[in-house]
Amino acid sequence: MTATARSNVPPFVAVVPARLASTRLPEKPLADIGGKPMVVRVAERARESGAEQVLIATDAPSVLDAARAHGIDALLTRADHPSGTDRLAEVAAHFGWSDDTIVVNVQGDEPLIDPALVRGVAAHLAANADCAIATAAHPISDPAEVFSPNVVKVVLDKRGVALYFSRAPIPWMRDAYQPHWSAAEPNVADLAAMPAPPADTVFRHIGLYAYRARFLRTYPTLAQAPIEHTEVLEQLRAMWHGERIAVLVTHEAPAPGVDTPADLERVRSLFRSES
Repeated sequence: MTATARSNVPPFVAVVPARLASTRLPEKPLADIGGKPMVVRVAERARESGAEQVLIATDAPSVLDAARAHGIDALLTRADHPSGTDRLAEVAAHFGWSDDTIVVNVQGDEPLIDPALVRGVAAHLAANADCAIATAAHPISDPAEVFSPNVVKVVLDKRGVALYFSRAPIPWMRDAYQPHWSAAEPNVADLAAMPAPPADTVFRHIGLYAYRARFLRTYPTLAQAPIEHTEVLEQLRAMWHGERIAVLVTHEAPAPGVDTPADLERVRSLFRSES
């Protein structure tokens, strides 16, 4: 993806939802990375995107205090939000943002997020007036990623609007995959023998979203969708209710986020090497 020039990007705000509870990495937002809490590192990257306003939305006073101590705007939200999108909805209501305000949700465990990607997703939503949401994806070709349920895939229409998201290998390459797939066995028999899909055919979803504030106000009222429950993918609720999601395709895979202690140490080592 070519970095979008800041002068060509419409105004947008960036919100970093930060829930303190984490099963694999307790108090993850406050984990120290080079002398600053991780959530502050994320907010600083979001600031570099050119957002008019960057703030942290959290359910924990300790995160609120840490943000403000480092000069980051923050808002204390309810603790019972089931998702980051619900937390953003509370933020949008609190500030009374207009329907067309573009709000980018920057995950609080992405201290290496590319500011150009944040900016690009905001610009992509602005360029697609018939979409309520924009997100990003990049092409993959490694069969291990294609078939991994931990890698969310997205299929696009000719305009780059999402047709479906799934943990399954979509689109299914019938002639390429079928010879290596046993009807009696649901698992891939030999990934090493599985051919790679053609270039720019399978896309991995990147968990970065831009929303119109109108949709954020609507989202908490939407019933959970059967496909959302089945796939455990929150974005399918919006699609099930008829909303369109524009997908910005980048050919640069983003740096991985922090989910485990090993991830945290890897990121810490990168910051140590830069200091």
